[in-house]
Amino acid sequence: MIPEANLTIWGWGSLGIVLFLITFGPFAIFYFAFYVSCFVGGGFIVTILFGKITSEKYLEKCEHSFLTPLSPGIQKCLEEMKREAKPIRIDRRVTGASIIDEPLQQVMQFSLRDYVQYWYYTLSEDESFLLEIRQTIQNALVQFSTRSKEIDWQPYFTTRLVDDFATHLRVFRKAQQRISEKEDQKKDSTEDFVDTFFDVEVEMEKIVCRDLVCTSSKDEEGFLKDLCEVLLYLLLPPGEFQNKIMRYFVREILSQGIILPLINQLSDPDYINQYIIWMIRDSNCNYEAFMNVIKLSDNIGELEAVRDKSVEELQYLRSLDTGGEDINTTKNQINSLLFVKKVCETRIQRLQSGKDIDTVKLAASFGKLCTVPLDKILVDNVALQFFMDFMQHTGGQAHLFFWLTVEGYRVTAQQQLEVLRSRQKDGKHQTNQTKGLLRAAAVGIYEQYLSEKASPRVHIEDYLLTRLENVLNHDDPTPEIFDDIQRKVYDMMLRDEKFYPSFRHNPLYIRMLAELDMLKEPSFRGSDDGDGESFNGSPTGSINLSLDDLSSVSSDDLVQFNAFISETGVCNEHGKTYALYAITVQRRNLEGMEDMWKTYRRYSDFHDFHMRITEQFENLATLLRLPGKKTFNNMDKEFLEKRKNDLNAYLQLLLNPDMLKACPTLAHCVFEFLENKAYNKGKGDFARKPPTLLAKSDADPEHCRVSAQLDDNVDDNIPLRVMLLLMDEVFDLKERNQWLRRQITSLLQQLIRATYGDTINRKIVDHVESMTSPDQVADYVKHFRDSFWPNGILAESPPLRDRSIRMRTRVAAKTKLLEIMPDELKHIIGADTARKGILRVFEMFQHNQLNRRLVYVFLEGFLETLFSQYKFRELFNKLHSRSERMQKYKQRLQSSQAPSLQKR
Repeated sequence: MIPEANLTIWGWGSLGIVLFLITFGPFAIFYFAFYVSCFVGGGFIVTILFGKITSEKYLEKCEHSFLTPLSPGIQKCLEEMKREAKPIRIDRRVTGASIIDEPLQQVMQFSLRDYVQYWYYTLSEDESFLLEIRQTIQNALVQFSTRSKEIDWQPYFTTRLVDDFATHLRVFRKAQQRISEKEDQKKDSTEDFVDTFFDVEVEMEKIVCRDLVCTSSKDEEGFLKDLCEVLLYLLLPPGEFQNKIMRYFVREILSQGIILPLINQLSDPDYINQYIIWMIRDSNCNYEAFMNVIKLSDNIGELEAVRDKSVEELQYLRSLDTGGEDINTTKNQINSLLFVKKVCETRIQRLQSGKDIDTVKLAASFGKLCTVPLDKILVDNVALQFFMDFMQHTGGQAHLFFWLTVEGYRVTAQQQLEVLRSRQKDGKHQTNQTKGLLRAAAVGIYEQYLSEKASPRVHIEDYLLTRLENVLNHDDPTPEIFDDIQRKVYDMMLRDEKFYPSFRHNPLYIRMLAELDMLKEPSFRGSDDGDGESFNGSPTGSINLSLDDLSSVSSDDLVQFNAFISETGVCNEHGKTYALYAITVQRRNLEGMEDMWKTYRRYSDFHDFHMRITEQFENLATLLRLPGKKTFNNMDKEFLEKRKNDLNAYLQLLLNPDMLKACPTLAHCVFEFLENKAYNKGKGDFARKPPTLLAKSDADPEHCRVSAQLDDNVDDNIPLRVMLLLMDEVFDLKERNQWLRRQITSLLQQLIRATYGDTINRKIVDHVESMTSPDQVADYVKHFRDSFWPNGILAESPPLRDRSIRMRTRVAAKTKLLEIMPDELKHIIGADTARKGILRVFEMFQHNQLNRRLVYVFLEGFLETLFSQYKFRELFNKLHSRSERMQKYKQRLQSSQAPSLQKR
């Protein structure tokens, strides 16, 4: 039964399939399968959705049943997170000047684009973080701009900046001197020179050494990061500074993206050389200056670069097919290049063999040097300096100073007598006073050089001394009173073998010729024996007398004087503003009667009076201290009150009975100063004593601030102060004859007075104001932008130029500097000294580490001025205290001070 049933099922099934296929076609089975699958899939999806909804309702029911409800704050926070972030609006005003803000905004945009955006967008597309960084940077710039506007930048540019540069130059000069003293020192050893430079810096600065930030890139980066973080602390609001992530980003952008690349560029010697050539681009190349550079060069790389370029040019010229007139020009060029090539090769061989000889030593081997007559030496500042040094060594300085003093006396006496005659024509009579001054000056010259008490003494025939004594005792003094003796002294210096004849065979004479640039072509013509030389020339010396007051007032009478500054005021005369001090003077005479009067004096009167008495009484220099000068804001009420108190203290110390008794003749000078009449300054009448011509400065030569050694009488004259400070360090005038330095100071004063007069300070102040004006600051920002992002694209690090090209650039820059050296400078300080000074400045910029040190010194001075209320000086000392040189120096100081402490 079962098989029959199975057969029946299969039969009916097969019949049904056949009929289905006949009726609906062969593809109907596929449609049927598709419908079935859709039915099954739809049922499955409906089942899943129903289960999910049921589960959510159940979980929500459980949540409200067993968990505490959410707080409103969390709910609100969740809602805020679901909303879209609102755009942050940034106020694009930074400095308040649109001309500055526009390029500054571009700098910020480029910085964020190239230092942050290029990697940030790979992490997130949310721009709120970038906007926050930009807002932070802008807030710092706003604070920086606001603080900059509150600062008076004139003292920084006219005093601090120049002083820092001069101090850096002094460290370099002393390092050069120390290197030259080492016999086995190689001249091309840059590392040894840099080490020596920072050793000298420690000895001069005493409290700081910047060797780590200048020689170690790791320490430099750490220093800049610390410095930027301090600046952000001062410039950012507290809330933004506490955001460490934001602060670190801004710090890295400033230190690594802005400041460090700028320092790298400014300290690159090749960049500085190119900049020098660009600044002097209007000057044509000078063949003589170029040959001087080659002959004086100590750098083999420079010489090789010039030699190779000469060879290259020779090959090119020889390959030309020239004819006619061009062939003569080509031959001349070839001969010039051959000469340059020969000079370079000779110089290279001499340097490699270690037989480099000074130009002066080479000149000593010349068979016959040009002759400079004695009368020319006595009227030339540069030549007189060397002759003065020689006369000091031979003990003949009294003869030379006597001749110079008489020259000064003659000119001054002629001027005084001419003034006297003009006053007599006008009905004014001051015959006795003027002749008394001249007689006192003449007597002073006699006592200083010709009397038996003179030391050293000028020995002259007795009949000349007797004739002079008779004139001084009976006749009125005349400008020609010393002519016979002066002629005799001149003849002694000219004929005596130990004076001028010996000087012509002394190395100082050769150095004098080098300074006068006369080793090749003599500028002076004269015979060897000096025939025909005149005994008097133009006034070059100064007489050696500080006149005492000829008043009949005794010192005992003057002891009873009392004086004090009762009031002060500001006066304006001919466009010049100055402070005036009213001095109330009380005097009690022998009968007990009291006299009282007021006299008015300026600070310059006090200063002139102080100079006169301290030169006449040398022991007063350590007892009396005149208040210092101030260039800016010297008319403030507070400053004038403080100066009034200081000058009062100065007067009381000056009128102290013990001091007047110790210096009896001081009483007459004080009486003249306190008289109720116009004060007659001593600078225009007679010059100072010759001993002061050779006196060295009392300032510490190792003082870290070189401006501390400048004379007080130049502090109020900005250009004179700057020029004298730079000339002292560039041309080493402090180490030279002080007489020459005084002559240079006088020449500079005359030059400045003739050029600008009394308006020079105002012009400098106006120039500083223009340098800090919005237009100039905008130009600075634009130059910075165009340098780092030319055409809006981040500039790549320029490839290091070929060494030969860099060496030729050095030679070209050095030649340019020598070309612009004025001839007047050669006449003032000497040609050789001028060349060496200019080349010293050039060599100072050829060391990357030293340039970095100068940049950091300028940066420190800038920040100390900008944040004067904070202790930035102590901060820098602390940041630089990690230097091993600094630690070793402190240890040496402690070890050297230990024995003295034990003795105490």
